[in-house]
Amino acid sequence: MPALAQRFSTVFDFLYPPRCAACGTPLASEPGRRVCARCVARVELVPNPRCEVCGGPLESAASDSTQCARCLAHPPRYRIARTIARYRTTAEDEPGSLPALIRRHKYGLDQSVGRALIEYLGDNLPLSANDYDIVIPVPLHWRRLWWRGFNQAALLAEEVARRLNLPLDTTAMSRRRFTPPQTAQHHDERIKNVRRAFSVPNPDRVKNRRILLIDDVMTTGATVDECARVLLAAGATSVDVFTLARVL
Repeated sequence: MPALAQRFSTVFDFLYPPRCAACGTPLASEPGRRVCARCVARVELVPNPRCEVCGGPLESAASDSTQCARCLAHPPRYRIARTIARYRTTAEDEPGSLPALIRRHKYGLDQSVGRALIEYLGDNLPLSANDYDIVIPVPLHWRRLWWRGFNQAALLAEEVARRLNLPLDTTAMSRRRFTPPQTAQHHDERIKNVRRAFSVPNPDRVKNRRILLIDDVMTTGATVDECARVLLAAGATSVDVFTLARVL
């Protein structure tokens, strides 16, 4: 049966060639892909040098400091944060851009785009499986999950956990308070918005464990920092953050 299904899929793709989820280019020459090589290559990486804590760019390459000004002034609760790509809000409506695809996934309610976004992770994650015991996604409040139909962070976390061969726990942490979207809020407002928004119902599930926390986009870091605070308070040994993209 699997062989028959594969044969049918091949014939279907021949008759109706799949198109790049980002730019719409036919993918006949790239079987099995959801995003064309050109769109993946367009991804803008975070420039070097980078802060050793949050992973963002340092203000000056000439500085002796290995941490950015924000991390020095307000050390985050998480140990380190790493990301794949730079997220420019100016590219949110630019066809073929990663921000446009992420926005379509989250706000266009297009769950099929999730498979395409995974391809932007590349072949080598900037992570080591030996550093973690469990992978946990940033949770959605049940109202937003009901409206969207899926948690984009959980979809990403599932792929990361698979690649690192680590257990995935999508319910270890919950979002107990509904918060308004943070798109137009600055850093201090975001901190207030997510304060006491998360909980760990059963601390034994994270106690003495090294957590890899997953989200799709990191903006100011307020959300993942609050998640890290709650996980550490519940007994986690450490919390690292990994996101697909980062607003800079």
